[in-house]
Amino acid sequence: MRPIKIAPSILASDFARLGEQVVAATDAGGDYIHIDVMDGHFVPNITLGPVVVKSIRPFSFLTFDVHLMIESPERYITDFVHAGANILTVHVEACTHLHRVIDQIHSHKIAAGVAINPATPLVMLEEILPSVQEVNVMTVNPGFGGQTFVTEMLDKISRLRAMIDARGLDVDIEVDGGVDLDTAPRCAQAGANVLIAGTHIFAKEGDMRERIDALRHAAEKTKREPKARVASKTKPA
Repeated sequence: MRPIKIAPSILASDFARLGEQVVAATDAGGDYIHIDVMDGHFVPNITLGPVVVKSIRPFSFLTFDVHLMIESPERYITDFVHAGANILTVHVEACTHLHRVIDQIHSHKIAAGVAINPATPLVMLEEILPSVQEVNVMTVNPGFGGQTFVTEMLDKISRLRAMIDARGLDVDIEVDGGVDLDTAPRCAQAGANVLIAGTHIFAKEGDMRERIDALRHAAEKTKREPKARVASKTKPA
């Protein structure tokens, strides 16, 4: 199994203390800082832009995993790179020329990812998989934090992992939406290795490190079940 990475999503943080919350997530053992960018068109919510990303960049040395839930993301790639993004993820549904956008991201020498909504079939990823470093499987309909995990996406994650492994590709699978102590191990068992969590990490009382450690432990202790072997048809000698 690939090592489990925890990506605290600042969408669920206290925006009045955003820099402080980024520091807290970094000190608590997060692997990435996940940043959701929404435009009010592609999704029914508006969050933040490159100016805010740039303002919080000095607060953490972690990878900034920037998820562009916006129309025509190619218009803003350079701005987010200059703001400090280390990974830029765009939606397959939002890009008319997806390969061109992925190439644009790579031209800035950073990692590129592609996200896919719950109702979008995996066939939409077949041609782009060799060109990306991660796939973000949305396990809620994007736009708002705190939603209920769509359990049907577990099979989708499993099928995606099979597609990636069959091609021998080095691609991470992220899950985004409704990740908690119950769903994290199920996602890991299906083949995901980057768990994006917002509400579970930021919107609860107590020690943030304990919540991140518990989430990581819950995922890591779950081993993917090996595929059943096909019975041999060879007759005994």
